[in-house]
Amino acid sequence: MDTTAIRQKLHNYLEVADDKKVKAIYTMMEIEIEETGIEYTDELKTELDTRYADYKSGKAKMISAEESKKRIQKILTHKKR
Repeated sequence: MDTTAIRQKLHNYLEVADDKKVKAIYTMMEIEIEETGIEYTDELKTELDTRYADYKSGKAKMISAEESKKRIQKILTHKKR
């Protein structure tokens, strides 16, 4: 099983696991989780806020997940040639 599949199985499990099991898993990984926490720069936060505001106001053009997949597949297919 590849890492992506393992991640998905863990994610799915954590969604339905009882509280006791979730807390036990967290306790085992707590130090590593805390050490690898993502810290966003003020610049990135500002950029994300701007993009969100553009999305909410309709200023930003959005595409569906399906369209995004098509574009990615087209790029990947083109690079293989």
